Amino acid sequence: MTMAIANPPAALSNCHFHEASHISGAAPLPCYHQMKSGINSRLVAGGIVPLHLAGTKTAQLRSRWMRRRRSRPIMASSIGGLFAGIFKSKDSGESTRKFYSSTLSLINGLDSQMSSLSDSQLRDMTATLQQRARNGETLESLLPEAYAVVREASKRVLGLRPFDVQLIGGMVLHKGEIAEMRTGEGKTLVAILPAYLNALTGKGVHVVTVNDYLARRDCEWVGQVPRFLGLKIGLIQQNMTSEQRKENYLCDITYVTNSELGFDYLRDNLATSVDELVLRRFNFCVIDEVDSILIDEARTPLIISGPAEKPSDKYYKAAKIAAAFEQDIHYTVDEKRKTVLLTEQGYADAEEILDLKDLYDPREQWASYLLNAIKAKELFLKDVNYIIRGTDVLIVDEFTGRVMQGRRWGDGLHQAVEAKEGLPIQNETVTLASISYQNFFLQFPKLCGMTGTAATESAEFESIYNLKVTIVPTNKPMIRKDESDVVFRAATGKWRAVVVEISRMHKIGRPVLVGTTSVEQSDALSEKLHDAGIPHEVLNAKPENVEREAEIVAQSGRLGAVTIATNMAGRGTDIILGGNAEFMARLKLREMLMPRVVKPAEGAYVSIKKPSPIKTWKVNDRLFPCKLSKESYKLAEETVQLAVKIWGPRSLTELEAEERLSCSCEKGPVQDEVISKLRSAFLEITREYKFYTEEEKQK
Repeated sequence: MTMAIANPPAALSNCHFHEASHISGAAPLPCYHQMKSGINSRLVAGGIVPLHLAGTKTAQLRSRWMRRRRSRPIMASSIGGLFAGIFKSKDSGESTRKFYSSTLSLINGLDSQMSSLSDSQLRDMTATLQQRARNGETLESLLPEAYAVVREASKRVLGLRPFDVQLIGGMVLHKGEIAEMRTGEGKTLVAILPAYLNALTGKGVHVVTVNDYLARRDCEWVGQVPRFLGLKIGLIQQNMTSEQRKENYLCDITYVTNSELGFDYLRDNLATSVDELVLRRFNFCVIDEVDSILIDEARTPLIISGPAEKPSDKYYKAAKIAAAFEQDIHYTVDEKRKTVLLTEQGYADAEEILDLKDLYDPREQWASYLLNAIKAKELFLKDVNYIIRGTDVLIVDEFTGRVMQGRRWGDGLHQAVEAKEGLPIQNETVTLASISYQNFFLQFPKLCGMTGTAATESAEFESIYNLKVTIVPTNKPMIRKDESDVVFRAATGKWRAVVVEISRMHKIGRPVLVGTTSVEQSDALSEKLHDAGIPHEVLNAKPENVEREAEIVAQSGRLGAVTIATNMAGRGTDIILGGNAEFMARLKLREMLMPRVVKPAEGAYVSIKKPSPIKTWKVNDRLFPCKLSKESYKLAEETVQLAVKIWGPRSLTELEAEERLSCSCEKGPVQDEVISKLRSAFLEITREYKFYTEEEKQK
């Protein structure tokens, strides 16, 4: 378990707590970190899809060819990258700063010119740059002006002026490389620089993130900048229809997760007519947290399946036998390889129970049922690898800690888990189309990415993807302190120490973030904190917590806040000390607006068997920094009433309402009277909340 304490900026630190196993003697022990190999199983997206594999096979062959073409043996030049993975690199990025210094000077030289332009004149720069790109000018020649335009727009819209090192990061990305930038250096803002530049060609840009929350957050936050400059910004979310997806993919810049983009590609390859296609031709892709997607999940197959034969009762019988069998007597388990093997006694007892002469008789296939049942028992744990919602087994992504809606393990494994839990067994499936992330992303003509941890995998990036890793210097010297690990003989002592440390930090008002490795651990720690009387929030893969993710993150940097999280809050999540006043203001306005303008029971893919849950958009009042003044509440209420009057009561889809609310919380020009009024209310609520959060930040 890892615990990170969020301290005031002057003394940032973090420490790690571990329990040690098989320890003898009292001498201090070093802490060893062991990477756990991923579960070697296939993820399957359910649903009935026409069987048409020709497109996918062609794409896979093309992808393999491209990989061979791009790949090359690790030569002497790559040996340094190999050793960089073993020994920490001392490159601080100063060589990168020198390399881009001349272009950086050109961008900085345009500052006064850009700042003198009016908003409309600044927006007109986009059309001018687009025309020059159509006339044949290279993007490299347009880069200084384009980046200067984005920097000025960001200053006006977000109140953030990209630092020189962020401009360098943007140039690294445009060059088609991986930019290693330290945590907190503003990678999200960096992404819009090359995205804007490459969107000038009109061929489209994909900005890929690791989950829906980050895709929406980035689209709504930094997406304001290119939107202010006149570009169309799209967003892909899990429950969108094909029409909505097609519309958003046709935008100049589209924010999307790696899984949604990959599955849309597979669905396009299964399409039987041009009208069913949603994607445009690939052009340029920026991947956030690139090591997670291209290295950690490189071999994870994306699979679309259709229903096969009805499930067999053999799953239940195999589950009962597996429950009765004992490890090391009837079977052995290899946790590293995620495999199980029957012992001689296991074979004999299984054949006796099932009254079989041969467990591997192909006419019965009992061996696969029993081995899957043992895997489900030993290797797939509830609230770690999956959670149960109603009668469904929902997979928890080992990389992101999030529930993978609609995905199923293949080869009968998911059915074995359902049988273990005594749930109804769903139909088995047959694969219709599949592709790995590695093969999929190699199809982009131009690919780049960002992360805080890329140097250790530089050899893999270069040999597999032909992507060079470039270290970008930090804007200011690193002042965070990384404390030594603390090792305990047993888990009980570790958790006791964690609670004591959390209590100490909570009492002095420091916001605390506690990272756990599973849903089970997060719930167990929550119980301990509850017993200790420490108020806290839990952010894990359970649907009721995922729905509140934005509001939990928005307040987790407030005075004395304690947040327990699984790794779903690990990558890309920004926690602002004092709390995010702007996002809390947005939540308040959303809470008042959405129930009155969104259609009842609205939502894509609602099951006929299950009634749609009633959504209230209600936020826990204690998450807001203060109660709104009568004046602010009256302004917001009058604005919402105006929206209902003009837009119509409960007349919008949730997506339409969210888009209008997003526009209301931005700084771009608007003609709509309601959105203009909503923006005024949003700014007033933000001002009120910010007064309190700034006070908390100073304590």
